[in-house]
Amino acid sequence: MTTTRTAVQVPWARWLVRGFSIVACIVLWQLASVLHLSLGFVTFRNVPPPTEVLQSAIILLKSPKLLAHVGSSLWRVFAGYGAAVLLGIGFGFAIGRSRAASDLLLPPLELLRPIPAVAWIPLSILIFPSSEVSMIFITFIGALFPIILNTVHGVANIDRRLVASARSLGGTPAAILREIVLPGAAPSIVTGLAIGMGTSWFCLVTAEMISGQFGIGYYTWEAYTLQNYADIIVGMLIIGLLGMGSSWLLTTLGHYLMPWRQPAVAR
Repeated sequence: MTTTRTAVQVPWARWLVRGFSIVACIVLWQLASVLHLSLGFVTFRNVPPPTEVLQSAIILLKSPKLLAHVGSSLWRVFAGYGAAVLLGIGFGFAIGRSRAASDLLLPPLELLRPIPAVAWIPLSILIFPSSEVSMIFITFIGALFPIILNTVHGVANIDRRLVASARSLGGTPAAILREIVLPGAAPSIVTGLAIGMGTSWFCLVTAEMISGQFGIGYYTWEAYTLQNYADIIVGMLIIGLLGMGSSWLLTTLGHYLMPWRQPAVAR
């Protein structure tokens, strides 16, 4: 039996297609900006072309402000996200494994979960006198609920017969948790971690735009108020790169923790 490989299945051809798609988007963006394309409902009249954005990016790269803005945002997002990971996985395991914990913790969680994370911003400003702490709290809230719910889902769906069999064979609770529950729930937990990271960045950028005095979200909003339109896009691109880096870290962590799990789409 022979296997036919199409052009896009060849590694170098796939990279060629990916590179072409990026170049095509940049060329279309350049043309739309230079020609001041206007279609009525959308206009590129005030959108700077990629060449102007590149010049602004080079200026920012040479400035010490870049490290300060990015460093502030990274600290806030990982401080809030780290706290959400610890509490979210802990609560998720407790709710998934204990009926008493489920009865105690699930009602308030179900009540608070539908509230969008950005809706917590005014309350966090009132609760925390420090704007720094309030922004970390918003990133924490943004990541907490996806991590808890996915952990609960993963733990609660462990096959009870496996746990009962392990107990009948003399397995200790710690061994059952380590050998059965944790590996079985790991895919769902990692999914929750990935969703939580995305919502953390979303909430952080929003919070920095509203109450921040530094950070990449504040930089982007300040560029808008000063009408430095090229800097707006530079800020957006930096946010995108930081998000890509965070996703890569989680993907690498997932492959390390679950080497048996194959990705749904070949990379």
